[in-house]
Amino acid sequence: MASTAEAIPAAEQIPVVDLAPFMAGTRAGKDQVAKDIRSAAEDNGFLYIKNHGVPQEAINAAFAASKRFFTIPEADKLAIKINKWHRGYLPFNNAVAGEGLKPNLSESFLVGGYLPPDDPDVLADIPMHGPNQWPVAMPEIRPVLEAYIEQLTNLGLVVLRAFAVALELPEHFFDEHYRKPMRFIRLLHYPPQAGQRADNEFGAAPHTDYGCVTILAQDEVGGLQVKRRGGGWIDAPSIPGTFVVNIADMLMRWTNDKWVSTPHRVINTSGRDRYSIPFFFDPTFHTLVSCIDSCRRPGEPAKYAPITWGDYLKQRFDSVYAYRKRSEGAPAG
Repeated sequence: MASTAEAIPAAEQIPVVDLAPFMAGTRAGKDQVAKDIRSAAEDNGFLYIKNHGVPQEAINAAFAASKRFFTIPEADKLAIKINKWHRGYLPFNNAVAGEGLKPNLSESFLVGGYLPPDDPDVLADIPMHGPNQWPVAMPEIRPVLEAYIEQLTNLGLVVLRAFAVALELPEHFFDEHYRKPMRFIRLLHYPPQAGQRADNEFGAAPHTDYGCVTILAQDEVGGLQVKRRGGGWIDAPSIPGTFVVNIADMLMRWTNDKWVSTPHRVINTSGRDRYSIPFFFDPTFHTLVSCIDSCRRPGEPAKYAPITWGDYLKQRFDSVYAYRKRSEGAPAG
C-alpha cells in the first residue's frame, strides 16, 4: 500500500472539491470550483466531490442491494449472465486487463439506464442498447438501482457543467453530447486476497476507464489506489460524504490530453469483502468526439482523429471482456 499522504507532493494528492459553491449558482462560486477541478484534472485526473446532492439514504440502499445480490445462489446470478448489451452478471475470471495478468478477482452486476422496447436504438440493435436483466430471486433490487441511476445522472450533469466551465467552455457545452447518455452502474464485489498475493493478481489490475467520467461510491474497506506521476501509488480511501470522480480515456482524448486519465487499481488484502459502485456517465453512442478547440494552442494539431464514442467503446470492450471474444461465440454487438 502507498505511504502516508504527508510524503507525497501536494500536486499528486487527491483533492476534495466542494460542489456547493457551483450549485449555488454564483459566478464566483462556479469559477472557484472550476479552478479546483481544472487543477485536479490536469495533475492526476482524480478528485473527491462533497456536497454533491445525492442523499446518503440512496447510496446506503444501493450498497445494501449490492451486498444482498452477491449472496443469492450462483445459479440465480448465472441465469442473468452478462449479454451482448453489456448488462447482467459478470462472474469471476471474465476480465483481464493486460498481458501476463491473472483475471481480476471480482464479480459484478451491470445495470444500464432504462430503455423501453420501442426505443429506436433498441430496435436497431445498437451495441450496449438493450434491456436490463434482473434476478428473479431478488425483485426488490430493480427499483433501488433504477432510482440510484437517476440520482447519479443528475449529479453527472452537474459535474459535466463544472467540467465545461473548467475547460473555459460554455457551461452547457456537453449537454448536446449527452441528450441520450450511456450510463451504467456496476455493482462490484471483491473477496479478500491473500496477504502474500502474486504480483500479477489484483482485485482490479491497473487500468484506466474508457469513457468520460466515472463517479465512484466505495465502502470503508479500502484498497483503491491511484498511480502517481512520480511513481508509486496513492491510496484513495473512502471519505464519508464524498464520491471519487476520475477522468477517463475518452475525455482525455476529447481534451487533447490536457486532462489526465490515470491508471488505478484495487488490492484487497483487508481480510474483508469489499464493495464498490462505479457509475459510468458517457456521451450519446453516436456522438462524434474530436478535439475541443480550447484545449490546443493556435497551430497545435489534434493528437487524435475524430471517432464516435460508440465505435471507440466497442473497440475497448472487445479487447478486454472474455464474453465479447468472437472466438468464444459471443455476439458481435
